[in-house]
Amino acid sequence: MDSKDEFLEIFYDKIERDGSERLLEWLEKSDFFIAPASSRRHSAYRGGLCDHSINVYKRLVRILNYEYGENWHKVVSEESVAVMALLHDVCKVDTYKEDFKNVKDENGQWIKKPYYKIEEGLPYGHGEKSVYIISAFMKLTREEALAINWHMGEYDQRVKNGNYSISEVYYKYPICFLLHLADLTATYLDEKVEG
Repeated sequence: MDSKDEFLEIFYDKIERDGSERLLEWLEKSDFFIAPASSRRHSAYRGGLCDHSINVYKRLVRILNYEYGENWHKVVSEESVAVMALLHDVCKVDTYKEDFKNVKDENGQWIKKPYYKIEEGLPYGHGEKSVYIISAFMKLTREEALAINWHMGEYDQRVKNGNYSISEVYYKYPICFLLHLADLTATYLDEKVEG
């Protein structure tokens, strides 16, 4: 099964709320299934964003099973887990554009090497941009919105600039921290840095 099929299988199996079909239609029309997850770090290849989203979903399920046991779905619904993990990075849709740069090869000859450049069409932030996009199609619970909004953890620019709201969010809503942890483990343990 390819990544897109796996993503769709999880999405259709777990997410049933109003607006989810319209959101999926939007994803299908966008570059979500072919976009990279980053320009030069983890999963920086065609389809990397979809792969990363699936990896975060699988990691979050494993973390929840570890923390709460096999009945973790009594703590957080399977639908919420799928929404948070599969959609946390929709902010990256239509952001990475394929281009070429001149580099020297091993023989010292100049060649054109493909790479992804960032062209931010909607400079709305990162996690908050994902919440904004998803909310245009379907309603998020408070925990889902907070988890997606703060999934970057200490790497979030707001945190780097001295905003301490994240600590309060992580204490009040542990699923928010667990999504961040799933994102980190997927990024650093499951995915490779390209080139």
